Amino acid sequence: MIFNIQRYSTHDGPGIRTVVFLKGCSLGCRWCQNPESRASAAELLYDARLCLADCRLCQEAAPQLIEHQQHGLLIHHERIQPGDIDVLRDCCPTQALTVCGNRATADEIMATVLRDKPFYDRSGGGLTLSGGEPFMNPELAHALLKASRQQEIHTAVETCLHVPWRYIEPALPYTDLFLADLKHVDSVAFKTWTDGSAKRVLANLKRIAESGKALTVRVPLIPGFNADPASIRAITDFAADELHVSDIHFLPYHTLGMNKYLLLNQPYLAPDKPLNDPALLDFAVDYAHRKGLTATLRG
Repeated sequence: MIFNIQRYSTHDGPGIRTVVFLKGCSLGCRWCQNPESRASAAELLYDARLCLADCRLCQEAAPQLIEHQQHGLLIHHERIQPGDIDVLRDCCPTQALTVCGNRATADEIMATVLRDKPFYDRSGGGLTLSGGEPFMNPELAHALLKASRQQEIHTAVETCLHVPWRYIEPALPYTDLFLADLKHVDSVAFKTWTDGSAKRVLANLKRIAESGKALTVRVPLIPGFNADPASIRAITDFAADELHVSDIHFLPYHTLGMNKYLLLNQPYLAPDKPLNDPALLDFAVDYAHRKGLTATLRG
């Protein structure tokens, strides 16, 4: 299950890249900017601003799921069964109701990836798997990375690494670069804000570092979670002293994904304002430099 293929990307690894977004994630990060990526199944997104009051096409397609009310649709998410959502694809003329998630084979995805191979060759780009968590779909991730290697295409994976190691290990020979999140080293804070296990993530990070694969650590800086000097020092120390990486990227928190929670009828539990602390960002970069790392701020 994938939810997007983005061509001509320049922010997800070196050069010009095609980014394949796979659905499914084992974390529940409060600040997630792609909440539509969490579930492994297709989902309905509803934007009431685009809904036509006198249109009944979606209700006619799936009357057991949708009711029209005075101020928009009432969607019975609890009634959705496998296959129900498929009847709603392309039924809405204004795209007020959209389906997020499409099933695709590795061959179908690679047909799109290969269209831009000349751009990869000229720019040093390639394929990036993102999500969600790509390794929640280990067989598809492995197939795409292996097929890309066979076509001499550079491969990268954007990952939170919150999966069993056996999901990752088969893809190691075919992955050139890991862009891996290091959200926190404190188990309690990590559990509270992500519903996950920091121990699992840290262990996987160490294994990837020991494998000799190129590894860039990415740190989302979230107010109330890790956007403070003590947390930044601990995270950077782990990256430098335990992983021995060269590059660390700091990603200041923003709220650009907040509206997606409304589309999914889900609560937004993260801060409602972006991180605006230049002094803290300067500290993060300076401390990383003092630890011998190349630090980059990414918007």
